[in-house]
Amino acid sequence: MSVKCSYHISGFDCPHCALKTENHLNKQKEIETATIDFSNEKLFITYVDKELTIDELKARIKEVESDPIKITLPNEKKAEHKVFDFEFFFNLSRVVIAFLIALFTKIFVNYETNYLLAIILYSAAALICLYDIIYKVFRNIFKLNNPIDMNLLITISSLGVIVLGSLIHYQVLPMGPFDIDPFDGALVVTLYQVGELFEHVATNKSKRAIKAAINLRAEKAHLLNGEQIEDVAPEQLNVDDRIIVNVGEMIPVDGVIVLGNGSLDTSSLTGESMPVDVKEMDAVLSGTIVKNGSLTIKVTKTFSNSTVSKIMELVEASGERKAKAEKFISKFARIYTPTVFVTGITYALIYGFVTGVWPVAIFCGLAILVVSCPCAIVISVPLAYFAGIGLASKHGIVIKGSNYLDSLCSVGTLFIDKTGTLTYGNFAVSEVNSSNENEKELLDALYLAESRSNHPIAKAILRDVDASKISSKIDEYFEYAGKGIKAQSGKDVILAGNIEFLQNNSVICKDIDKNGTLVHVAKNGAYLGYVVLKDQVREDAKKTVEKLNKYGIKVVLLSGDKKATAEEVSKEVGISEYHHSLLPQDKTKFVEEAVLNKDKKLVAFAGDGINDTPSIIRADVGFAMGGIGSDAAIENADVVLMEDNPKKIADSIKIAKMTRRVAIFDIIFSLSVKLLVIILILTGVLAQFGMITAVLADTGLTVLMIINSFLLIYRKI
Repeated sequence: MSVKCSYHISGFDCPHCALKTENHLNKQKEIETATIDFSNEKLFITYVDKELTIDELKARIKEVESDPIKITLPNEKKAEHKVFDFEFFFNLSRVVIAFLIALFTKIFVNYETNYLLAIILYSAAALICLYDIIYKVFRNIFKLNNPIDMNLLITISSLGVIVLGSLIHYQVLPMGPFDIDPFDGALVVTLYQVGELFEHVATNKSKRAIKAAINLRAEKAHLLNGEQIEDVAPEQLNVDDRIIVNVGEMIPVDGVIVLGNGSLDTSSLTGESMPVDVKEMDAVLSGTIVKNGSLTIKVTKTFSNSTVSKIMELVEASGERKAKAEKFISKFARIYTPTVFVTGITYALIYGFVTGVWPVAIFCGLAILVVSCPCAIVISVPLAYFAGIGLASKHGIVIKGSNYLDSLCSVGTLFIDKTGTLTYGNFAVSEVNSSNENEKELLDALYLAESRSNHPIAKAILRDVDASKISSKIDEYFEYAGKGIKAQSGKDVILAGNIEFLQNNSVICKDIDKNGTLVHVAKNGAYLGYVVLKDQVREDAKKTVEKLNKYGIKVVLLSGDKKATAEEVSKEVGISEYHHSLLPQDKTKFVEEAVLNKDKKLVAFAGDGINDTPSIIRADVGFAMGGIGSDAAIENADVVLMEDNPKKIADSIKIAKMTRRVAIFDIIFSLSVKLLVIILILTGVLAQFGMITAVLADTGLTVLMIINSFLLIYRKI
């Protein structure tokens, strides 16, 4: 039986190292699949049978990775990763010392009379920055791992320029059209390490900023302990504890207000800035902020089961499902680096043999190796998807994987539920029609039948009724999804539901063509009458349909209501195709048929996440509207919308398209710049500037692409 585990993992120098470790773990017999999310510092493993211990995992990783990798379980408190840590300052000191030695040699050591001393000092400067890189090269060779990576490229380039300059000085090689100074060899690795420092800072700042944007965790909770108030961590709270939340503070766990009233800022969950008024007995969610008033709240869920914890778990776990672009980059890097290595050497050999100008040939070959490192792409593309998921979370949209960002860009048809999705779901009884002119008997039977249901229609019927007192009279209760309710109280058997439900239970009654949702009632086989409920279309529903149509997405309404109601709502919001009188399984059939007969475009379904769960599962992309409180929605939906607002569907697709544009830009721009610089070096236009151009086209470009991906988190939608 497979066992799924997730871990916090940190310590990798670059995504290439993480990718190499991921590939190695996937070769282990105990592991079915392993995925490393470098941006989010997460490791996801599905074990074949029994999971490995932390020490065993570290031992497997150490077989291919020499850096000190830290692994902890998710429930262990992870130390905050500092941007400017000891490692940063140690590497900075190496760079400064190496650069000062190289600069001192360049200025004060006579190049002609003390050339041997100059070579020794330049080599020393290079080795100060290179010693750990060289170690990794030899480690890969001795462990029979593929040694062709950036460590090998920068080692060959740096030492190659120093050796090349020395051979020219001692006239072993002829002078080319421009001088090759050993100073460039020391400068190459120094600039490379400077770029690595900038890259380290930019990457970590990006991670911290994105995580801060989606961090909904309160630092402490004010626990009422008798008459005393004690500050505790949210994880220490238990169900039925009472806590106090003051103005400006975040609610730490889900609960119910038992004292006080005020207003809440729910923007951290829903992305909407309008405050929500709350009073005693109202349920409140963790992650929301008290704008005014002071609330005493009874805890209904522990921190691990609260809304905020679920959201953060979903966002952190999103790295397990990689987008197509990320998978492409992983495969691309495995092929690209060895190809570049062979290309650089081949070019140098061909150019040298054809022209006989070996210094230029070797120099250009080395420059190709430095320029062509894929770090700019390998780091920036996964970071773009991580930022896209963070941006969605800021707007109350939880996307459960980078792959779903890709899927959202390819949606061609959206099947959408009506009640609670396009409409508010706030039904109100607009008409009561009794068959025997005994309205009280009709309503009493209806209230009894609906008293145990959580359906929006039942809640609307019982709006001004104390359901708890009535439900205690029920002896047997059966609810049939999309059809109706059968309840027994003593000798009385009550049916409440649609016309087909009553007719199938041998109740004689006729269908009635009225606009609205009709609930028919029977008692002991006798028809008592019906009530009519009406719902309001959401303000943003029409604009949402218009936006989706602009994206080339066809919207189809699937409704359990009668034709008149479905037709009226469709016309109001601008939907051309609708289907009515559907049961949950009928909606699933429509989705299945569309999925099986689709072309290249994908099929999506948006529903309330409860009765619509089968359709959400069957669609290529499933949206759960306002479904964070529903375990079924969280488990099965691909995209969870924190607010019951169809506008979020269009927003999620817009964010997905923005994310993909950033990722594609990073790939195309990086490859274009590298190709252009290589051409300019090979044609001699930039060759006289030495290796500086090559290093800037590598580490400088990497930093630029990281910043471009990171800025996505601040984009407006």
